[in-house]
Amino acid sequence: MNPLEQLEFTSRVAKRAQYEAFEFELTPAGVSVRNCSHANPADHEYLVTISEGLPTACTCPADARFDGACKHRLAIAIREPLLDAAQAQQMAADGGTATSPSDDETGVTGTDTTDDACDCSDLRDDFPCWECVRTGRRSLPD
Repeated sequence: MNPLEQLEFTSRVAKRAQYEAFEFELTPAGVSVRNCSHANPADHEYLVTISEGLPTACTCPADARFDGACKHRLAIAIREPLLDAAQAQQMAADGGTATSPSDDETGVTGTDTTDDACDCSDLRDDFPCWECVRTGRRSLPD
């Protein structure tokens, strides 16, 4: 089920989650969300907890004060690759296995393309497919 279908939020929160300038960082505890729309973004940085693929809590005052998801939780929910990455990191931290890409003779990081869903060979100039970038098997060239 889509995370947006599982969260309650107002249209005002949805708009702010889309247009405000957020920066995200994966941490062992969840996703750190910094709102760079403010004059001093460091004063507007909060931790969002991910549980079972859903942003369930935020350390911001609005999440505690109002019903429904805050803009930080919703900002993560609408960015599915970020939510997927946070969930994958959490699974690895909870006992799964995390893989780290390695350099091969071409100097391209993480060229393990053993997955049948990989489309890297169809792309030119050793450019990775989205699946390899998303899963961390390869990175985008500089």
